[in-house]
Amino acid sequence: MTPPTREITALLQRDYLNLMKKAYGTEPPYSKKHIQHELRNIITLNYGEVADITPEIKLSFYNAGHIIGSASAHLHIGEGKHNIVYSGDIKFGFTQLLNPADTSFPRSETVFIESTYGRRKDIMPNRRESEAKLMRIIKETVAKRGKVLIPVFAVGRSQEVLLTIENYARDNKEWNVPIYIDGMVLEASAIHTAYPEYLKASVQRRILSNDSPFEFEHIKIAQGVDRQTISEGEPAIILATSGMLTGGPSVEYLKLLSDDSNSTLVFIGYQSALSLGAKIQQGVKEFQLMEEGKPKQYTLNMRVETAEGFSGHSDRRQLFAWLKNFRTMPRTVFTMHGDYNRTEELARDIARSFKIHAESPANLEARRLR
Repeated sequence: MTPPTREITALLQRDYLNLMKKAYGTEPPYSKKHIQHELRNIITLNYGEVADITPEIKLSFYNAGHIIGSASAHLHIGEGKHNIVYSGDIKFGFTQLLNPADTSFPRSETVFIESTYGRRKDIMPNRRESEAKLMRIIKETVAKRGKVLIPVFAVGRSQEVLLTIENYARDNKEWNVPIYIDGMVLEASAIHTAYPEYLKASVQRRILSNDSPFEFEHIKIAQGVDRQTISEGEPAIILATSGMLTGGPSVEYLKLLSDDSNSTLVFIGYQSALSLGAKIQQGVKEFQLMEEGKPKQYTLNMRVETAEGFSGHSDRRQLFAWLKNFRTMPRTVFTMHGDYNRTEELARDIARSFKIHAESPANLEARRLR
């Protein structure tokens, strides 16, 4: 893994310890001591470094554009007889934070590509349009004296939203709406500040010039601040984990704001099928949440919006563009990391468009690479 990924790994694992103990009252399967032991045994690689992982296999990491430190893996096998690229989660498009996924692999006979948005209809709106839509929703809500609750993933999406709002505030000096961050957003942003070399040059320059966009004046730390006070106070933006409303501070704010018709709930990231976030997106207005160990019924009167285009995954066009930009076209492509219909459809269309072999193997199926 890359150095930022090592830091994120420790952050998430420590958070899991707290979650198991505080939220579920369960003893976790590992302790802080085990995390420290793990971290001492992690070997990190920067982008472009080459590591001999066996006498026959060399490993290199390339920027995947998904989150800070995310990497696509290139395996150079048997003195170059075969080369494999494993995409991981990739973003081959504009973001405020990161450069697009790298495609400068020296050779690539076989490629494994993610399919999160692999269907023909999986086309995201233009990023600038998405940012404009988000700011329009925020301004409309603030005008009604409401709160904007944005459930976010701590790493990546929260920093993208902060940059979007910060850019708007810099261009509009009259902006005075506080942005409360809660959950792991603060710690995740600190990792971005500690590794500016993994960010876009424009963001990197600002951090190194002591002008970090993650520390601009309107950001307020909600930890230690009464969430009810925030919910009942002046108009504000609240960025809180988790991004799918599966737990954490975002759910606590939802409980406090659900009945407020002047406030808005904005989804900016993927919502898995069974999550509360997905159910609300689909129109659910009544739901149960645990309150002091007992289920409590809630009615949602908040305005609900989705601002697509902030995803850390490539949409259908970006997946094709990523492959098209390879130095040499692979002989074989395997689609993965997506719903069955998406992996199948993407494989068929890659084969048809690029005139190469492409397929979507089922779990536990094996293939011999030649």
